Amino acid sequence: MSETTEPNVGTFTLADPLTTEPPNPVAVPEHGEWQLPNGFAWVFPGEGNNGLVRPVIMADGFNLGRSELDKLYQGLEGGYPFVSELRRRGRDVILLGFEERSASILDNAQAAEAAVMRAIAEQLGDARLVVGGFSMGGIVTRYALAKMEMQRMDHRTALYFSYDTPHRGASVPVGVQAFSHFIPFPNSFAKQMNSPAARQMLWRHYDKDTGKIGVAPERTEFLDALNRVGGWPRIPRTIAVANGRADGVGLPDVKPGEVALRIDKIYPGTTFYTQDQGADVTAAYLNRRFPKAEKTITTSDFPELDGAPGGTLHTYKILADAMRKLGGTVDLRHEEICFVPSVSAVAVRDIETQKDLYTNIDDLAPEESELDDYLCSSTTTAHTAITEELCTWLTDRLPD
Repeated sequence: MSETTEPNVGTFTLADPLTTEPPNPVAVPEHGEWQLPNGFAWVFPGEGNNGLVRPVIMADGFNLGRSELDKLYQGLEGGYPFVSELRRRGRDVILLGFEERSASILDNAQAAEAAVMRAIAEQLGDARLVVGGFSMGGIVTRYALAKMEMQRMDHRTALYFSYDTPHRGASVPVGVQAFSHFIPFPNSFAKQMNSPAARQMLWRHYDKDTGKIGVAPERTEFLDALNRVGGWPRIPRTIAVANGRADGVGLPDVKPGEVALRIDKIYPGTTFYTQDQGADVTAAYLNRRFPKAEKTITTSDFPELDGAPGGTLHTYKILADAMRKLGGTVDLRHEEICFVPSVSAVAVRDIETQKDLYTNIDDLAPEESELDDYLCSSTTTAHTAITEELCTWLTDRLPD
């Protein structure tokens, strides 16, 4: 290790279960492949179909780099065999990937639009399409369908769905975002946190140039673009599932203001705290030896995001594992925290205030959601975790 700098962190990123190597890989069956603007797709025909008959387009989510549809397929077959069940029911599954998952949502929507048009062109019969996606993929397809309607393009879609999609924003702790840029090397983690998609999707963003925390201009611009196309597609029925609970209960063990992770030996004393309410709250203390620097990251008027009801991400475990590999020691107290709040995934509330973030969704009238129907998980599960409960609910609502 050099005595003039901290060690290079390598190529880790914050990734959900659908974009990581599964513990028990499954074989990916034969499939067709489409090349699309800014993306590509793998096509798995439904049982008994001699062509494209009842298409279900499912878009990949957020990470860095080109979509790895083999990992997506295996993730979708992990906790519950979602793809296999769809195909058993005669549905043709089209997995939509992107050349760069962290690119602008508006750019990746071009791939979604092209996938819809190609499915229509190749389809046998007149069954209407199902279109949606996982995590950010649900926003990409939402925008694409709404834009097509505004342009008077017939997308022939009967059902739009999203799977733990951050319709009202996602949360990565600002201290973690700041640390990605505190690392004295260009690195994949920083590139991911500063990418167009991250800036559009995260409810608050740490600006590496100014050190300020706020709504990224790219998010404001994207929300304006979404509003210009009507916000949502209006022709299809719109449904969603959330990996978080609906009863206002999140992660009771993740109490606000506690140490989540402390690092030593490298970046000695660097400490991340669970998000608390109040003014000038310390979210993280960052320290490095070479080149010498330290920084305290503070927030004001944030709700208690880390323990909120929602789909979780192993944010601090991923960071701790990366530091261990570099020879650091870690005190990891909270492996996972909320990433996509339940109220965001089912589009019932914004996530700026404590009251809205911890809303008991079960107590709300259905019309308070922007969606036609939704389901929250009965237990807190990982962001985009494929569960029988959520997948069965979705498949039971597919159009005839």
